[in-house]
Amino acid sequence: MKLQDCRIAGLQDLRNALRGRTLAAIVVVLVATAHAARASEFSDDLAARRARVMDRLGPEAMLVLWSAPTARYSNDVDYAYRQDSHLYYLTGVTQPETMLILMPGNETRREILFVKDRNPGQEHWTGPLLSTEDARARTGIETVLPSSQFEPFVTAMLRGLGSGVITVKEAARFFDALSAGNARVGLVLDPNRGVSDPLTPPLEFARQIRDRFVGFGMTDARKVLADLRLVKTPYERKVLTKSFEISNDAQLAGMRAARPGAYEYEVKAAIEAVHYGRGAVPGYPSIVGSGPNATILHYPAGARQMQAGELLLVDAACSLQYLTGDITRTYPIGGTFSPAQKDIYSIVLQAQQEGVQAARPGASLMDVHRRTVEVIKAGLLKLGLLTDVSGEQYRIWYTHGASHYIGIDVHDVGDNNRPLEPGMAFTIEPGIYIRQVALDSLPRTPENLAFIDKVQPAVRKYADIGVRIEDSFLLDESGLRNLSVALPKTIEDIEALMRRRSK
Repeated sequence: MKLQDCRIAGLQDLRNALRGRTLAAIVVVLVATAHAARASEFSDDLAARRARVMDRLGPEAMLVLWSAPTARYSNDVDYAYRQDSHLYYLTGVTQPETMLILMPGNETRREILFVKDRNPGQEHWTGPLLSTEDARARTGIETVLPSSQFEPFVTAMLRGLGSGVITVKEAARFFDALSAGNARVGLVLDPNRGVSDPLTPPLEFARQIRDRFVGFGMTDARKVLADLRLVKTPYERKVLTKSFEISNDAQLAGMRAARPGAYEYEVKAAIEAVHYGRGAVPGYPSIVGSGPNATILHYPAGARQMQAGELLLVDAACSLQYLTGDITRTYPIGGTFSPAQKDIYSIVLQAQQEGVQAARPGASLMDVHRRTVEVIKAGLLKLGLLTDVSGEQYRIWYTHGASHYIGIDVHDVGDNNRPLEPGMAFTIEPGIYIRQVALDSLPRTPENLAFIDKVQPAVRKYADIGVRIEDSFLLDESGLRNLSVALPKTIEDIEALMRRRSK
């Protein structure tokens, strides 16, 4: 049954239930109708995304996308599966061995989805797979074939032959382009692969079809997909907002769990329990670093016992329906900031506030970063941690950019120099990390030795203080919206929350 038919049937059932005045029937039908409506909203959004991609590619192109491979954890146990971001963006399918082909020039059947062949024996171990009907309902793609037909289908297309429902007449524009030598095969290529690195499926596919077929050139579809993913659809904005409701509550749960004598992993467990308990998953490995661990940007362990007088830096957010936020809060484990901690925290907070003011339509994320740098330079100079604000000294203590896009990936695709526009979602996250090792590892040039001599007293004073303040924002038509505004951020608000926690 098509989704439109489901909706019509659901309304008819609702009318019948109301006539029968059976509350149970009304509840069941309302739930089923709401589920169908949500599924339709998602599949409609997916269809609109694919249409925009095909408009960019043009009628002489054929785009081929693959699902992410599975990854082995140990022996015969796999890691939890995570779909390729581009494929999910266009299909919403979360299972492996899935391929999507888009042929914008076809008459009617421009979208062909391949899903893994059903295997009841295997599904007994690993769970049910999408049937072709399930895949049609989820994605809104009418032409769904078993993945075993993928290679024969591609072979037929690149030979200029029909295959099943994609007849010669249906694909005439692509076949004419092949004959003229003007066809293009679009792939998502990995720009970071080295010469000796193993070939990814797209690169292996590109090598094979170049050896066997003619009439086409290769085109990298990364920019097309990145440009479109960068501006969130209304449906994506709604899901992203909901994901932050969960992430905000999770961060608050972590703050309540933090106390002297507890372990970092207790805070992590409290946070991720909220993620999982609300139907989400961690959007990235949660970072929970206390004391000196707060100065490690992606601190992985989480095994240290927290002590009074130290700061705890927590960088954690969830992924809901593959939309991920990014939040960092830094707070005193004992409940009160020390004077030295306040010095560093105040600079970072001011830098973030100035960065927020710079994040306006027409500006770029690089503009936001440069504004935070100005604030941090001035603050570090005042504390004696810099001797010169004209150069790059600040990079010793401020070691990352202030912003990145968020979305299907926590560090989402997009050009940081592109002007901001409604629909973009991004972080603003300045930070300062005072580590003695940063001085110790400087080359012993006369200039560096003079710098070390001047700043060493301040480094001792502020040693092992790491502060990052990160919020995620959605720029929409009404302005900039802070998606993590529910979390305390000022020194006064954080200390007040920690006092309530102790009670």
